[in-house]
Amino acid sequence: MSGPVITLFRRDLRLADNPALAAAVATGQPVICLFVLDDETARPFGGASRWWLHHSLVDLDRALRACGGALILRRGATVDVVADVARTTGTTALYLARRYEPWAADQENALKSRLEPEGVSVRRFGGTLLSDPDAMRTGQGGPFKVFTPFYRAVLKAVPPTQPVLAPTTVPAPADLPDGDDLDTWALLPRTPDWAGGLCETWTPGAAGAHDRLDSFVDAALNTYETGRDVPGIDGTSALSPHLHFGEISPRQARARLCFAADRQPETATGAAAVERQLVWRDFAHYLLHHWPTLPDTPFRPEYASFPWYDDPVALKAWQRGHTGFPLVDAGMRQLWHTGWMHNRVRMVVASFLVKHLMIPWQAGEAWFWDTLVDADLANNAANWQWVAGCGADAAPYFRVFNPILQSQKFDPRGVYLRRWLPELAALSDKQIHRPWAVPPLELAEAGITLGKTYPEPIVTHEAGRARALAAFQAWREGAS
Repeated sequence: MSGPVITLFRRDLRLADNPALAAAVATGQPVICLFVLDDETARPFGGASRWWLHHSLVDLDRALRACGGALILRRGATVDVVADVARTTGTTALYLARRYEPWAADQENALKSRLEPEGVSVRRFGGTLLSDPDAMRTGQGGPFKVFTPFYRAVLKAVPPTQPVLAPTTVPAPADLPDGDDLDTWALLPRTPDWAGGLCETWTPGAAGAHDRLDSFVDAALNTYETGRDVPGIDGTSALSPHLHFGEISPRQARARLCFAADRQPETATGAAAVERQLVWRDFAHYLLHHWPTLPDTPFRPEYASFPWYDDPVALKAWQRGHTGFPLVDAGMRQLWHTGWMHNRVRMVVASFLVKHLMIPWQAGEAWFWDTLVDADLANNAANWQWVAGCGADAAPYFRVFNPILQSQKFDPRGVYLRRWLPELAALSDKQIHRPWAVPPLELAEAGITLGKTYPEPIVTHEAGRARALAAFQAWREGAS
C-alpha cells in the first residue's frame, strides 16, 4: 500500500478503542483524519447537538495533535468531500466505523461505489455498538422484535472484551489537505447564547466521558437499580451524549463496569443493570438497521391510521414546560436548560404528549432531536414509539403514565420539582405535586397565582386518560 489512508470520523470522536483509526495507523502509512459536517445528505444536527459537536471536535483535534496528527474539517455532501480529499492527496484507502442510520448506510454504499473504481479501497469497522446487527438473528433466522430474547442473545454471543488502547502516534502526511476553521461552521449559539446551562452541565470529549463514567461508578453504581428512577439525585450515568458522539465506546463502558463488579461485588447488580441499558441501545440501532423507516412511520403499521390531534397551542405548552403538571414541566425545563432529561421523566413527558394531549409521537421526536445533546436517531425513534404503543416490544397503548403518582413516588420530597420549578418551592412536599388542589389562601401564602406565576393544568389527568382510551377503543373497533 502506498499513499495516505483517510480515517473518516463520524460518531466515533475518540482515539482509544477506535478500530478504524487503529487499522489505519497499523498500515504504517500517513493518516488523514477527516470529519465532514454533512447537512445535505444526512439529517442535520439539532441545536443542542451542534453545541456538543463543536466542543467534541475541539477535544478530538487536541488529542490528535498530541500524537502527531490533526483533524481536517470539511463541510458538504460526505461522498463528494471524501472523493475530493482522496483525489487531491493520492489516498489509497478509506477506513470508517459502520453506522446504522439510513443515510449513513447510503453514504457507505455510495463511498464504495465512488471510490473503489478509482483505486481507493473502502473498509468498514465495528465499534459503534456491542453487537453486529446483521449477526443477531432469532432461531427462525429473522430479526428480533422483542428486547429480552435479543438481550440474552447479545450476552451469549458477545462476551466482554478489553478495549484497544489509543495509538501513541498518528502520523500525518507532510502536506495536509486544507480544512475549514471550526468557528466558521457557527455551531455555537450566539444571538442569543442559550447554552449557559449546557456549559454548566457537560464536558464534551473523551476525557469528559471517562471522568463522568468514573464518577458514576464511584458514587452511584452500587445503588443504580433503585437510584436510576429518582430524578432528584445523580443516580444515572448520564453517558448518553458521550456514547452518541462516540467519545467513549460501549465496549469501554462495559469493560469499566466489569472491572468495578470484579473489584467491588456490591456493584455487580448495578453493573448488570447498566449493561442491560447498553444492550437496549444496541436494540434501538438494531431496529433502525432492519426497519429504516422507524423515525418516521409506526413500527406497527396499523398505527398509521391512529387519530392523533393537531394542537399547536398544547404542543407549545408542553415544549416550554407550561402544562400545569409539575413533573412534566420540570422535565421539559431541565431539557431546555441542560440539553438532557432524566430517563424516568422522559417516559412521563412522552406519555403525557401522546396520551393526555393526543399529539403524534413524531412531534415529540422532532423536539427532542433539536433540544437533546444525546439526540440519537435510533434511541429517540425507538423510545418514542415504545411509549406511544406502536413500536417494537412497546408499552400497550392503555398504559398511561399518571404524572401525579409518578411524581409522588419518585420525587416524594419534591427535590427535583423545586430544582426546576422554583415558583412552587414554598409548597409543602405533599402539595407540590398537585398545586391546583391547594386551597387559594395557602397558594397566596406561597406566592403562587395559578394561571399567572404557574399555569393551570391544560388538561386533567382523568379527562386526558379517558379521551386517549376512548380514542384507542374507537380506533380498534373501526380497524377490525
